Amino acid sequence: MKSGTGLRVLTASILIPLVVAAIWWGPTWLMAVVSAFVAIAAIWEFFAIAERLGFRAYRLWTSLATAGIIGQQFYASRMASTNYLGSLLDRSPRVTLEAVLFWFVLGVACIALGTRRALREVLPSIVVSASGLIFVVLPFSAVVRLHGVDVVGPMLLLFTVVLVWVGDTAAYFVGRGIGRWKLAPEISPNKTWEGAGANFLGALFVAAVFGYWSRIPPAHMLAMAALGSVAGQVGDLFESTWKRSAGVKDSGTILPGHGGMLDRIDALILAAPAVWYYFQWVVLKQH
Repeated sequence: MKSGTGLRVLTASILIPLVVAAIWWGPTWLMAVVSAFVAIAAIWEFFAIAERLGFRAYRLWTSLATAGIIGQQFYASRMASTNYLGSLLDRSPRVTLEAVLFWFVLGVACIALGTRRALREVLPSIVVSASGLIFVVLPFSAVVRLHGVDVVGPMLLLFTVVLVWVGDTAAYFVGRGIGRWKLAPEISPNKTWEGAGANFLGALFVAAVFGYWSRIPPAHMLAMAALGSVAGQVGDLFESTWKRSAGVKDSGTILPGHGGMLDRIDALILAAPAVWYYFQWVVLKQH
């Protein structure tokens, strides 16, 4: 086994049990805290990529906005929970994503007006800061909503994470073994259509396994897996596009053998909201 592969396996063998335990046994507030740290680490890597192209973000203010978005999603999950005290919810202020984004925009405006940076850098700084929230934080925050669903929340999030893991693993081995047709050679030369198909089938397999002990009808589990697989692969390619545009291979080095945090959650960034919105718009409407 090559040293790089061995390091990758070692890191995964440590992280996977920790992630599974946090999802399955941890409360939603813990998932929100962990998600905030992960999201902040990911956007800082996103900003580091942008800096290679000459764009400097407002890192600290955007990090605060990231924490605000994750906190709002936790709040929204509590508001929707039938296990929470209704009277307390009735008296609590309504915190919305629009409000969080308003304060982000107001803060960015104040920073831009008071900055010592050259005026020609202001617009690129605003754009890359907002891009970090739109392309990374907002979609990734769906993991908190998934975990916060009554009764089935931890199962839903674990299902989403596992379908991404299994899909990525299947795509890797099938692509290396029998992959011939390149999926996006200019963006990610190693990805193949055979690997993409294996990713899709692997996600359906996960849905079949989870369907045995889930309260959700099997047809919906398969639909969520299909959407999650396709969205996850789009997210993976999208992140590869960012990196290739800046001439970097990995988004960071925080995870030995796996690259950066953004490298690890690139598929989950779009897979999580795909599963969440299907569950919210389709499954919940039928119950």
